[in-house]
Amino acid sequence: MVRSGLAVVAAALLGASPASAQFFLKSKDLSGAPVTGDEPDVGQPLPGATRAEVDAALVWNLRAGLNVAALQCQFEPTMVTVANYNAILTDHKDELKKSFDTLGKYFVRVNKTAKAGQGALDQFGTRTYSSFSSVTAQLNFCEVSNSIGRDAVFAPKGEFVQVARARMRELRNALTPWGDQVSVFPFQPRFAMPRLEAACWNKKGAWVERKCGPLVWPPNGTATAQR
Repeated sequence: MVRSGLAVVAAALLGASPASAQFFLKSKDLSGAPVTGDEPDVGQPLPGATRAEVDAALVWNLRAGLNVAALQCQFEPTMVTVANYNAILTDHKDELKKSFDTLGKYFVRVNKTAKAGQGALDQFGTRTYSSFSSVTAQLNFCEVSNSIGRDAVFAPKGEFVQVARARMRELRNALTPWGDQVSVFPFQPRFAMPRLEAACWNKKGAWVERKCGPLVWPPNGTATAQR
């Protein structure tokens, strides 16, 4: 069977097995280096935090990001973001609970009272969720979240933090808007239209050069049809 040229191009760009819910012929490569959780652009700063507390914050960051994805990406059913997120909550519930408890103890430790610590924990959660706003990059964010969520579902218990270390940079990168990285169709240049006000045309529809200057139309490289 002979396939059309466009189909051949699409197949070459997408590869043998395109990812589910792929929105572009060629998506932007948003992958990044693994993180430790201490990076200032990965999450909220935790002054004086231990390694266990930094790991807990990293786990909670990824959980929050996937939670936002579950809410924002339901427009594409094949990504099953809600089902994946619910599976993550079940499969990794012990690690998630331990991380939340660790964060709670950190904020109590660095604040003067338990009440102040609870307030700081609430603020941390609000800022973390808000940091995953993807209004201008929803397609990128949903594609990447879909992939990360799938990895998290299949990660062994106790290794959710490993997924967070490996993929958090990519999830943050996905919050930057990017379009398709390839154009199948030739570039179509844009040309300025001639002035259309009545003063520039006489009653016979001819351009009045003395009033509006030379008429540069049609643009160079184009031709009008012969009558």
